[in-house]
Amino acid sequence: MFKKILFATTATPACDNAAHVAFDLAKKYQSELMVLHVFGRPSRGFSATVTDSRTGEEDHVDADYVEWVKEEMKSYYADQIKSSGVEGTMLPVVGIPHTEILRYLRKADVDLVVMGAHSRQEDPGATRYRSVVGSTMQRVAKASRCPVLIVSRPCTTCLWYFSNIIFGTDFTKASDSAFKFAFKLCKEIGAKLYMFHALDLSSVQSGTILEQSEIEGMIKTARRKMELKYVSQMGDYDNYEIEIWEGIPYVEILKYAREKNGDLIVMAHHTREIDPEQALLGSTVEQVVLRASCPVASVNRPDKVSD
Repeated sequence: MFKKILFATTATPACDNAAHVAFDLAKKYQSELMVLHVFGRPSRGFSATVTDSRTGEEDHVDADYVEWVKEEMKSYYADQIKSSGVEGTMLPVVGIPHTEILRYLRKADVDLVVMGAHSRQEDPGATRYRSVVGSTMQRVAKASRCPVLIVSRPCTTCLWYFSNIIFGTDFTKASDSAFKFAFKLCKEIGAKLYMFHALDLSSVQSGTILEQSEIEGMIKTARRKMELKYVSQMGDYDNYEIEIWEGIPYVEILKYAREKNGDLIVMAHHTREIDPEQALLGSTVEQVVLRASCPVASVNRPDKVSD
């Protein structure tokens, strides 16, 4: 499923949860694991002086310095390497983080990116929420041609990845690639696929109280649409469930994932019908990423998810 996995890290505790998932995924799927750490930004032009991403201090970078950073990375992830048996290729580089990550994705033809939701150790809340917007994670998710697995918290429900996969959709074209990824993953590893849609009634009839019969009719319509749009592509695969709830989308998908013990949530990177290059990470995905107890896969394009 994943021949090549790139783990983008700052080699700090903020990325420890993502590291656990990355090394375990590489172990289970016998993947080639590349650990990329952008440890400094060039101070000016082509100068050999860089600003360290962790300390903010300026350092002179040469081959010996890069080798020292590589050994520091190996030392930091020694426990994961030992427990998983996955050595991983350590890649310390200098540059702008999202630029270097995207450059390596293209260069190595990576199948999956694993990264944290933020690069600094912060508690959940307003500060952490603000740090997502405009972050490295958002820029990578926007431009990546392969799925981006975002790990925001310790993975409490994952047990050797993955058995219950939640696919959240709003039926837009952007969700088609997310469905293909979720279905392909379920089919290859024998996981159960839970297809979920939340009716956001606040946006349907603002200021109007709907009759229960109207809501039930909308639910039936959404279920039929789910069957026509997705189930029709699944052939004889029958290990799935369809559920339609009404409410605030991110709240309902989080509740549903907890109820089904979901160990992976798959969603489109954005929901509006616009060019993926111009799309910001959708607010629903942002909220799910920050609150989910399991990893969230943000899928932007069909490149790496279609057969």
